[in-house]
Amino acid sequence: MQIKSVKLYENGFLTEPLLMGGEDGEDHFDASVRYRSSLQNFLIDTGSEVILVDTGMPRETPDVVPDEKTKVYLGTRIRDYVSALADLGYRPEQITKILVTHKHADHTGELRSFPNARIYIGPEDANALKLEGKNIVRVGYKDGPYYNFKAHEKISDGVYFIKARGHTNGNSIVIVEDGGLFYMMHGDVTYSDEALYANKLSIIYEDKAAARDTLNQVRTFVSEHPTVYCSTHTPLGYENLEAKRVVNLNEPPKSIPPVVITAKQTTGKYVCPVCGYCYDPEKGDSDHGIAPGTPFEELPEDWTCPRCRQPKSNFNKA
Repeated sequence: MQIKSVKLYENGFLTEPLLMGGEDGEDHFDASVRYRSSLQNFLIDTGSEVILVDTGMPRETPDVVPDEKTKVYLGTRIRDYVSALADLGYRPEQITKILVTHKHADHTGELRSFPNARIYIGPEDANALKLEGKNIVRVGYKDGPYYNFKAHEKISDGVYFIKARGHTNGNSIVIVEDGGLFYMMHGDVTYSDEALYANKLSIIYEDKAAARDTLNQVRTFVSEHPTVYCSTHTPLGYENLEAKRVVNLNEPPKSIPPVVITAKQTTGKYVCPVCGYCYDPEKGDSDHGIAPGTPFEELPEDWTCPRCRQPKSNFNKA
């Protein structure tokens, strides 16, 4: 069994209110405090098949230009997903299964690049994305509890798909058992390991009570089993994997400040930090009465992301 990180973005940042303000409120945290961010997904090579956990951002998504108001910045793009996969020595036709932790675009952006793979996804998120076809598996978590988690489905020997609602209504976790360790690829249960150790929810969820229940289950699991916590939005995700570093909730990782961001020229487009939707002023938003040619700054203050309903204030410049 081999587990590898598919590295896509680097040198980003997350602000403390976004990372930890889901229950106490953003105003209880310091917006000037930033944590390192990145974007990577994961690959499981069992020896007999190659399984992906999520498929990154759509390749056409424009780069974000961060400023003092930016709450989450993935960083600069390293490679598009298929190219990053090729760097690891794999071709799209080798992929047998894709396990989707949740519906957001930075986790599903290149599902289209693997037409022969079976795609496993929580039914609520599959419905939200309107996924159809013989290769779409709406997971029923038919195999019952997995340790302290309430429901799961076995995907392959040593690979388990865990029901973990909250961040989205169809959210799931992937756990791989290998060499006496449990590798947890959790999507966005937390956006960074610091929140896991601090026991804080991010501000991004569809069901707060379910998100809290999931985080409680995760913390119980990692306290009882030697777990390598493989996060999507922090370099700690691949650093933990490469070092086989096990979670110890009594010893939080030392936070490393993010790199200084160099300003770039903006395009007039704006990107949703949650689902990746790009508002293009040349196109407007005809479904919500926004005419082509409308600058983002002139959108109504109550305008929200057409995909995930994030407020206008959360969008990032592109």
